[in-house]
Formats: sequence, structure tokens, C-alpha cells
Amino acid sequence: MILAAGRGERMRPLTEKLPKPMLEVGGHRLIEYHLASLAGLGVRDVVVNLSWHGARIREALGDGAAHGVGLHYSEEGPEPLGTGGGIVAALPLLGPAPFLVLNGDVWTDFEPRLLRAPAGSLAHLVLVENPEHHPEGDFALESGGRLGIGGQRLTYAGIGLFDPALFVGQPPGFLPLKPLLDAALLAGRLTGQRHGGAWCDVGTPARLAALDADLRLGRARHPVLSSPVG
Repeated sequence: MILAAGRGERMRPLTEKLPKPMLEVGGHRLIEYHLASLAGLGVRDVVVNLSWHGARIREALGDGAAHGVGLHYSEEGPEPLGTGGGIVAALPLLGPAPFLVLNGDVWTDFEPRLLRAPAGSLAHLVLVENPEHHPEGDFALESGGRLGIGGQRLTYAGIGLFDPALFVGQPPGFLPLKPLLDAALLAGRLTGQRHGGAWCDVGTPARLAALDADLRLGRARHPVLSSPVG
């Protein structure tokens, strides 16, 4: 599942008429980098949740055939449901097995095939070094891949493998993801792994411009999608 329903408030004015995952860096839309990675992994069915200017995503990507995947859309209506609520709404499309979730507004060279969730994990998160805008981090990576809150924390990269059981009993409507992750942590069933490669939370016009320059000048490269130089 690719999360693409948010309003992108910090990215205005670029998102006034366009959802954030449709913004371009290095000659490709942000969401296209995810689709390329998933297609390269052999994933054939991808759910995308829609709200803010969601029609623009549907118009541009259609059924996903041009990107090597089959796209299924989860319509949330005019108000986004939050990360947790969006996943809950999409569960009928996602099926009973654990599923991969990617934030549509991050760029990374992480390859999803490297995900390794320990048995019993309800949520397995990819963690990265803390960026300047989030110095306190989110979770500490402990022995055996379990996550905690003590010690040196890392930042959740917006990439995770989730068991549908994490969302059992949650009513429809707006729901953040953090309380569910905290509950899994308390149960000892929140795990993760570290990614030491490239990653960017494309949350502001300045970070978007910096990433675009890095891609066009070859300072950053995606393992599947090539970017134009110059």
C-alpha cells in the first residue's frame, strides 16, 4: 500500500492543486519511484489511498499497467483518515497476509526485498538516521530487531511491513498510526531494521528542491528508476 491521501500542508503552494506524491524529483513523480521498486520486486497488486486531489493520481496512473503493477484505489472522501485510518479503510483490498506500506512522500534507495520481519511481529519498521527536522527520533533498535524507546533512537522511514492483526477492532474513521505502534511496542511485537542508504522525507519545497538537484546531478540514485543528468 502506498499512502497518498494527505493534504501536504507544509508543501504549499506546490500542493494546492496536486497531491504530494505526484510532485516530481529527478524527472519522475515521487510515487513512480515506489511503483518501480515494487514492480521490480515482483509485486503485482498495489493499493493507493486517495483523498486530497486524489483524482489527479487516478488520472495519471490509471490501472497501473504502464508501471508494471495493478493499482487498486481506496477512496477516503474529502477528509484524509490519517495513516492508521487509511490502512483500516483499505484492509478489504489488502487481504489477510502481512502487507508492505510506503509513505508516498518519501524518496529512498531502500529495496523492499531486504525487509526481514521476525516471527510474531505485528509491525516491522525501516529506521534511518535522524534527519535535521526530526532530531529526537522515534524508536531505539534493540537486540533481535525489537524496538524500544530507551537509548539512541532512530527515525521511522515511512516504510513498514504490517500484520492485519495490528488493526483488528479499530473502528472506521480518522486514526493516527502512532498509538497502534505504541501498543505493539508494549506487547513486545514491534520490530525493525536499519537502512543506512539514501532517504528523504520530502516534506517541504526546500527538501524537494535539494533532492531534485541531487538526483539530476547524480549525487543520489534509485536502484530501479534512472534519473536524467543535468
